[in-house]
Amino acid sequence: MNLNFISTLSVSLMLLTPLSVVQANDEPAKTAPVTNEAAQLPTTYQWSDNWGIGIGMRRGDIPYATEEDEVYDTLPLIYFQNDYFYINGMEAAGHIWKNDNHQINLYTRFRFVDIPQELQNDTQSQAFDFGLQYRFVKDQWDVDLAFLSDSNKRSYGYSRTQYLWESEDWRLIPYAEFQWKSADFNQFYYGLDQYDVGGGVSFNAGIKARYHVISNLYLLGQFGVGRLEDDVYHLPSINNRFQYESFFGFGFFPESKKKSYSAKPAITKQEKPTEYLRIAHGWATPSNLNAILKWQTKTDPYNNQMTSAFYGTQLTDTLFTLPIDLYLTPGIVWHHDSEVQDNIAEAIIAVKAYYTFEIGPRFRLGVAEGLSYASTVTYIESSELAEKDYKPSKLLNYLDFSLDVNVGDIFNSRDMENLWFGYSIHHRSGIFESSSAFGRISGGSNYQSLYLQWHF
Repeated sequence: MNLNFISTLSVSLMLLTPLSVVQANDEPAKTAPVTNEAAQLPTTYQWSDNWGIGIGMRRGDIPYATEEDEVYDTLPLIYFQNDYFYINGMEAAGHIWKNDNHQINLYTRFRFVDIPQELQNDTQSQAFDFGLQYRFVKDQWDVDLAFLSDSNKRSYGYSRTQYLWESEDWRLIPYAEFQWKSADFNQFYYGLDQYDVGGGVSFNAGIKARYHVISNLYLLGQFGVGRLEDDVYHLPSINNRFQYESFFGFGFFPESKKKSYSAKPAITKQEKPTEYLRIAHGWATPSNLNAILKWQTKTDPYNNQMTSAFYGTQLTDTLFTLPIDLYLTPGIVWHHDSEVQDNIAEAIIAVKAYYTFEIGPRFRLGVAEGLSYASTVTYIESSELAEKDYKPSKLLNYLDFSLDVNVGDIFNSRDMENLWFGYSIHHRSGIFESSSAFGRISGGSNYQSLYLQWHF
């Protein structure tokens, strides 16, 4: 009796499956039968829609009493969210505790200090600050409260309310925020340690926008205005009460969900590895990136070396309908001590794209974009910047270029079909002096490395 019931239920589900995946059509369409081959395929890996990568230009008003009244920054942006943490452009958080609506997070976000461009390399006052965040999320509403401090324990906090509005290709997020600043915070960043000022509350509001252009391409924008409190505005060092800021750029995100006018059943794809671990060892070179790409590299006379480990989790296997695999890839790097430097640690978060092609065995070209933070600037980097009279920055833009080959194809071994051997360029730089987030420097460092990468 039970067996008959299960058999009947199985047949019913098989008959209903094609009906459930038929999309809207102007005319009713007959469903195609599910073949045995399709029915036996494993469940498709469900890609997360909560990812993206972008870049753009930010403009900010300078509130200080200076001849210049605006400053521009190039900003690379990463977006990602899962059950453990989220990255949202220039802020990120790891969940200490969460349920459906409430979160308590370890939190960081970037603090802009808009001063004339020629002063930004020397002061390097902009930075990621760290603290705790409480966040409430329900439907389209997002309300959060955070307490942070800079590296010298100057504390501040904020309360923010955001609302998400979506329609067709548009995604708009209006927001409003109050900032509570301690006396030592105001005295350093606004009084410039020359004028006494107490704590206070400032306010800013604005709107963020994202517009779907085509496929995975989106335009990004933001406009906001901030108002300084009276005590800060009346300081001799401050010239403007109101600060306007704007941002315009582009990015790559999951394609906007639209109706698909197809009556064909959805055929699931073969399950494949969606994570990887990469172990690499590299050697420093004083050559710049252009010289390396032209195979005109020089050897570091001090033989500085590094070892790195990267983890990757797949975001999608298509970009602009092309077979491009995209991964979020955090990594750690250990720069070994030498006669000119001590041991140095480096942390990286990036998004990497791979394109696979065949010339006999399978090869892959890879490109990554992200952020790199070093505990101390390496010798190969500091020596180059010293020649250019720059003050080094621990936080820099990160690029990775790679070419690898499938080891299983080389040795005709199925046991090694998920193993790749390759060459990569590990690159840190300040994006040609275009960003105060990276110390407003031009230059950086390069390492050439060999690696093994295992997908699982």
